[in-house]
Amino acid sequence: MYPFLLGLQSCGGGAGGAAPVPPDMPANIVLIVADDLGYADLGVQGSPDVLTPHIDALAAAGARFTNAYVSSPVCSPTRGGLMTGRYPQRFGLELNPPDPLPPNFGLPLGETTLAEELKAAGYVTGLVGKWHLGIEPEFHPLNRGFDEFFGFLHGSHSYRDWDSGDDPILRGFEPVDDGAYLTDAFSREAVSFIRRHADVPFFLYLSYNAVHRPMEKPPRRYMDRFPDVADTRRQKLLAMLAAMDDGIGKVIAQIDGSNLGRSTLVIFLSDNGAPTDLNGSLNAPLRGGKEDLFEGGIRVPFIVRWDGRVPAGLVFASSVIQLDAFTTALAAAGIAVPAGREIDGVNLIPYLDGTNASPPHGALFWRYGEPSAVRKGDWKLLSSGTGPAQLFDLMSDIGETTDLASSRPEIVSELEAEFAGWQAQLPPPPPEPED
Repeated sequence: MYPFLLGLQSCGGGAGGAAPVPPDMPANIVLIVADDLGYADLGVQGSPDVLTPHIDALAAAGARFTNAYVSSPVCSPTRGGLMTGRYPQRFGLELNPPDPLPPNFGLPLGETTLAEELKAAGYVTGLVGKWHLGIEPEFHPLNRGFDEFFGFLHGSHSYRDWDSGDDPILRGFEPVDDGAYLTDAFSREAVSFIRRHADVPFFLYLSYNAVHRPMEKPPRRYMDRFPDVADTRRQKLLAMLAAMDDGIGKVIAQIDGSNLGRSTLVIFLSDNGAPTDLNGSLNAPLRGGKEDLFEGGIRVPFIVRWDGRVPAGLVFASSVIQLDAFTTALAAAGIAVPAGREIDGVNLIPYLDGTNASPPHGALFWRYGEPSAVRKGDWKLLSSGTGPAQLFDLMSDIGETTDLASSRPEIVSELEAEFAGWQAQLPPPPPEPED
């Protein structure tokens, strides 16, 4: 009934030689997304001042990707790609929407979401946190495959003022306000969802708005963990991150306490690189940040845990992208990818358990209006859309400091041809929104 799980069972082993999950048991899916998290802003990523023991433990129990990407350097397109497994450029969701939000903005109704696929297969589906894929009723999460929704519809939100004008915190369609620090409330609701649905297959999309602005001071219990950080903006960010890390720890504790670790696929990532000049985050050693196509805008922390399926402590160096979360989740549920549309994500599990030794992707692509980029192997070609393209060898130059375009014209030509073939499948870039 579930061919993916049957295939895994025939591969044997898994982490620690533990017994495989029964082939008739589809995995639960927990997808956790941080907002504007810096590449360096986890302990496991090498940051000297953050305290993220629970996210670090998640990496220790599963796989951490060192060349993981998102398909856009901003929030909404990345989330559209997560929900569909498709480059968002394929369906016109290439840029964040302007403010005020156009009424027709949203994930196109012709796109099938991960929640819709899983719900059709009998899963209970829940979204906790940020949506950012449309505010009109037809785009509402409860009309896009989710059975439960607790969160907000726009792109950012106060952590303390739940009734933020036209973007209140909603339970379903109804505004709510219990006064809790918003990150804590999202964690509480996620734990409740898992506890209430532990006996059936479930999909939880836990979409934190931390550490996105506004840089409001978190509760004292989080601020007090960083008394020696002199930069107040950095101190707030670290406290915001600590609140999210505590919440993720509670989510994982609920999974493990419900004896669901071996039947639950957990994926953690950030939606884009950090705006280091705005929120005090760090992208080192990467160049650039949110809203550009240098590595700091699109390379993100990415962790996968599935006890008995993904080897614990694995560090995976081949390039992957957030679109892979869609396909990996469907495979873990024993569901075929949707027919009749191009699915760009791949199922990562065979690459992690050693079944497939080849790279998951031949090349990865980006288009952000006029700027564009392509990565193939260690080479990355980056174009601003107005000047000559730049070529970087990311294996030896992760910080993109040395442009090799003039010395390696054959690589430039190869990558330009790759990008042209991909772009030929897309609609034209949308116009830049007016200020």
